[in-house]
Amino acid sequence: MWNNRGVREIKQSDKLRDVRYDVRGPILVEAQRLEAEGQKILKLNIGNTAPFGFEAPEAIVASMIHHLPEAQGYSDSRGIYSARTAVAQYYQSCGLKNIDVEDVYIGNGVSELITLVTEAMINDGDEVLIPAPDYPLWTGAVSLAGGTPVHYVCDENNEWNPDLADIEARITERTRALVMINPNNPTGAVYDEAIVAGMVDIARRHDLVLMSDEIYEKIIFDGRVHHHAARLAGDDVLCLTFSGLSKAYRVCGYRAGWVAISGPKHVASDFLEGLTLLANMRMCANVPAQYAIQTALGGYQSVNEYIVPGGRFYDQSKLAWRMLNEIPGVSCVEPHGALYVFPRLDPEVYPIEDDEAFVIDLLRAKKLLVTHGRGFNWIAPDHFRLVTLPNTEMLTEAITRIASYLATKR
Repeated sequence: MWNNRGVREIKQSDKLRDVRYDVRGPILVEAQRLEAEGQKILKLNIGNTAPFGFEAPEAIVASMIHHLPEAQGYSDSRGIYSARTAVAQYYQSCGLKNIDVEDVYIGNGVSELITLVTEAMINDGDEVLIPAPDYPLWTGAVSLAGGTPVHYVCDENNEWNPDLADIEARITERTRALVMINPNNPTGAVYDEAIVAGMVDIARRHDLVLMSDEIYEKIIFDGRVHHHAARLAGDDVLCLTFSGLSKAYRVCGYRAGWVAISGPKHVASDFLEGLTLLANMRMCANVPAQYAIQTALGGYQSVNEYIVPGGRFYDQSKLAWRMLNEIPGVSCVEPHGALYVFPRLDPEVYPIEDDEAFVIDLLRAKKLLVTHGRGFNWIAPDHFRLVTLPNTEMLTEAITRIASYLATKR
């Protein structure tokens, strides 16, 4: 295609046709436009801890600074030995006996590793089962790799637990993998052992790779327990466990994540060769942050102070849940983990047809940035996601703005 000056137009790749990432999409662009006009926007669209006063544990910062002289060159493409050993030993202490240092890859956050894994595994037309709602990077990465995301339903009437029957009904001869996000983003659901075991059983019976996104594993409330999928999968289901430092250790910008491979690795040697190839092509993850991993996993777990009554993660989550449920026509399932709430707008009260337009209108009217539910591949325009990281005063102000805006729409 040529423009009116006779110069060929440069277009984006066709591979991006079905790729979306609305957490940082058109709504954020509109927020940036408003900011450029001098308007102050309260951004509750992304789980970035630093802007809300959460600081990294001092020991982690000190460890990274101490090792800076050693971090000036490339590392092993899979990660430095001490970091990979710390990850392996952490999982061993959780009962995952078949994870060793050679089974761990360090990445620039979990996000990079999701992309590497899907590129290494998925062929054109392969199907991957992903929850609805999901963290949209999973859907985007599968699409970018040439695969077909197939969304299974999580049941809002059952604490947002995955519907196991719905998962089973969506499996075809092209299905290659099953994605689990636990604790869940955006719903805050924490799956009990029976649900995790049920998903493991589905993967086992249908010979699927189980990809378990566990980045929020340490952010759990109300005495709930996180169950590692890999522990229940044992030796007969190939399980890829994704986690990292960004949320529990408040170092989103460090980009320190990992994937650990467990199960029958002997049947996955070709895939692992491909994963190593892609890891080699990007040279390595950023090296300074890798030195924080051993300190983080082996030291005092300061996140425990945040997830109990009186702690910020806990109190802010519960405040948001209570206040949202007080708004007429709004209902919100109580989150038991992670850093978000995913409220529903009753279609009888708020007949929204375009939820992206809804949140843009909210943004313009109340200078508040949230993300629409279909940005997380939810099936209807009746939800939005709110980040619960602001302190209680700021969070109260934000939800008061939402209530005021919705009062004009009833």
